[in-house]
Amino acid sequence: MTLFSSGFNILLILLGFGLLIFVHELGHFLAAKWAGIRTLGFSIGFGPPIFSWRKGIGFRAGSTYEAVYKRTGSHPGELSDEDLASHGLGETEYSLRWLPLGGFVKMLGQDDVDPSASSAHPRSFNMQSIGARMVVISAGVVMNLLLAALLFVVAFSVGVRFEAPIVGVVAPSSPAALAVPLEASSLGIDAIGLQPGDRILSIDGEHANTFGDILIATAMGRPEINLEVVVEREGIENPISFEISPVKSEMTGLLGIGVLPASSTRLIDDKDAVEYVSAELDQLGLLEQGVKPGMTLESVDGTAIRNWEAFDSISSASNGRTLETSWVMLQEAGGEDLRVSAKLSPMPEWEQLKYVGASSSMTVGFEQGLLGLVPLVQIAALTEGSPNVGILEPGDVVLRIGNDQAPRMRTFREAIAAHGAGMLDMSVLRDGNRVDVKVQIVESGILDPRPVLGVNPDYAWGVPRIARPMDSTEQNVESDKGSPTPLAGLDLMGGSILRSINGRPVKNWTDLWVGIHEAAESGHQSTSIEIQSPTPGGELQVVKLPLDEHSRSRILELGWSTPIPLYYFEPLYVVRSSGGNPLKAVGMGLQETSKLVVLTYLTIDRLFRGTVGVEQLHGPLGIVHLGTKVADRGFTYLLFFLGLISVNLAVINFLPLPIVDGGLFLYLVYEKIKGRPPSVGFQNGAAIAGLLLIATAFVVTFYNDIARIVG
Repeated sequence: MTLFSSGFNILLILLGFGLLIFVHELGHFLAAKWAGIRTLGFSIGFGPPIFSWRKGIGFRAGSTYEAVYKRTGSHPGELSDEDLASHGLGETEYSLRWLPLGGFVKMLGQDDVDPSASSAHPRSFNMQSIGARMVVISAGVVMNLLLAALLFVVAFSVGVRFEAPIVGVVAPSSPAALAVPLEASSLGIDAIGLQPGDRILSIDGEHANTFGDILIATAMGRPEINLEVVVEREGIENPISFEISPVKSEMTGLLGIGVLPASSTRLIDDKDAVEYVSAELDQLGLLEQGVKPGMTLESVDGTAIRNWEAFDSISSASNGRTLETSWVMLQEAGGEDLRVSAKLSPMPEWEQLKYVGASSSMTVGFEQGLLGLVPLVQIAALTEGSPNVGILEPGDVVLRIGNDQAPRMRTFREAIAAHGAGMLDMSVLRDGNRVDVKVQIVESGILDPRPVLGVNPDYAWGVPRIARPMDSTEQNVESDKGSPTPLAGLDLMGGSILRSINGRPVKNWTDLWVGIHEAAESGHQSTSIEIQSPTPGGELQVVKLPLDEHSRSRILELGWSTPIPLYYFEPLYVVRSSGGNPLKAVGMGLQETSKLVVLTYLTIDRLFRGTVGVEQLHGPLGIVHLGTKVADRGFTYLLFFLGLISVNLAVINFLPLPIVDGGLFLYLVYEKIKGRPPSVGFQNGAAIAGLLLIATAFVVTFYNDIARIVG
C-alpha cells in the first residue's frame, strides 16, 4: 500500500499549507502593525522553534531570546522601544516551529491561552480601541478569503479540470434508479430513473457545474426530503425533472442518490490501479494485441467515440458479434503516436441476484448470474504486498475456501472475514488442474484492522462451472421476502461443470447466456442443460430448467455491454475556465468562495443533524494525503484545492468558539455592548473548554486520517 503518491507532491502540499498559514498570520501581523501594537513574535507552527530571526541578531537555531538577554540583560518584552532602538534590535522574532499545525502572532498584552494577560504599555493590544482590536482579530480570516479568491481567479484564468456532471453508473435499487420523471406522461418516457449519459443541469435549483457539485448537494441534503434533479438527456428536447430523496451510503457514510461520474475512453494508468487494468486487459485478450493502460479508445467498428457510454451503446447493439476497436497512445510533442487495432467480444448483461434481506448499497448484497446460476470466483490480480504472492496466481479459480465448497463471491468474502488472520486451506483450479494451497490471511489497518487475503477477486466468466446456486432471490426491493429461482428444488451441486445447453457445447458463460436467451426468445417453457458432477469421473445429468413467463421476460430484458467496466477508464472531465476574461475569473472566484463559506457552515449543521458523520472529517494528515492525489491532477487543480482549504481555514477560525479568532471577536462584541470584557474566570474556563474541543477534534481527525491511509 502506498501512503503518499510521491515525496514531491507531499512537498508541494506542505509548501501550500505553509503559504495558507503564513498569509493568515500575516493578516494579523500587518493589522497589528497598522494599529501600532507591539508584536513580539511572528511564528509558523507551534512548539519549540527550529530557527528564528530578529533584526540585530540575525538567524539562530532555536530562539533569539537568549541572544537578546546576553546583549541587554533583559528579555525582549521587558525592553522599551528606546532600549531596543539603542541596541539595534527589532521588536519581533520571526520563527519556524516544529509542529506545522498552524501559527501565531504574539502581541504585547494579548495571549489566547492566558486571558488575564495584559500590559499597561501604550502599544499593548489591550490598550487599543475595540474597533482596532476587531480589525486585528479578523484580519487573518479576511486574508485567507482574499487568498482563496486570488487562487480561484488564477486557476480559472488558466482552466481547471473537474469531473463532468454526467451520470456514468446508476446503482441498482438506488434512489436515482427508482426515480420517476415528473414529465413522464407528457414526454412519453417509459423508463424510470436516471440513465447513463444524463447530464445533470441542477439540483434543488443550484446549477451543477461539476460532478462534485452533485455529490456535495446530495451529501448536504436531508433524508426523506426530496431534491429536485433536472437532467438533459440525448434525444429528448426538453430537460427532465426528478424528485429524489438521498439515502445514506454504507460505503461512504454520506447521503447520496446512487450515481457515479461518467468516464472517458482513456484507460487509467495510475500506478495504484495499473495492475488491475492490465489484469482485465489480459483476461479479455487485449494485452496480447498490444492494448496497454494509458491508451485511448478512438473508435469502435469505425465509429469515433468520445465517452464510455458511446462505447457501451455500440456494444449493446452488437448482438454479441466481435467488435473492431482502435486504440492510440498519445506521445509527447514531436513523438509518433502508437496505434493499435484489436478485436473485442462484448459481454452479456447478467441478472443482479439480490440476497434476501441484504443491503441495497452499491456493491453489497448482490451476485451476478442468470436464473439463480452464479459463476465461481476468480483471482484477477494480487494486490501490492500480498502475502500470497507465489501461492496464488492471477487466473486461479476458487473451488474451495476453508469448508465452503464452490463459494459465491459473497461467501468467499465472508469466509475470509470470519476466519481472521492466519493460515487457511484453499483449493483452486489452475490450468485445468485442481491445486490445494494454504493461503495466509493478514490483518490490514492499524486502528480498525480487518482480515484480507491480498487479492482482487472477480467472476470466472470464462470457466464453465457454477458456484453454489441461489435457490431464492429478493425480487421486490421493498420487501424482505424471497422469490424462488427456477433452480429451486433441482439440487444442483456447486462446482458442477456446464457441458452443453440444448445440445450445443458450453465453453464459457457467454455460451450459456446465448442458449438460455434463444430459448426465451422462442417462448420455450424450459431449457435443457447438461451438467457434470464435480467429483472425479463425475456423472453427467440433464437438467430441465423451467422458464415461466416471468423468467423469460427477465432474460429478454438482458442485452450486451462492453466487457471493460467504466471504472477502468479515466473520468470524463469538463474544464471550467474564464476564457481569458479577468473580470469573469474574478466573478468565478468570488462565487466559489461564497459557495464554500456556506458549504462549510452547512457541513457543521449536518454534523449535528447526523447526516454527515465525524468519520468524514479530515485532519492535517488526511488533507496532506488527499492533497498528494490532487497534485497529480495538475497545477491549476492544486491551486483550486488550496483555495478550498483557505476558505475552510477562514470559516473554522471565525466560528464563535474560544481560542479561535471568532471567539475572541465575540468577546470584543460583548465588551462593546457591556463596556467591559467578560470576566477572567469565564475566559479561563472557556479557554480550557476550547482547548479540550480542539484537542478532541485533532484526535478524532487524526484517527480518521490514519484509518483511511493505512486501512
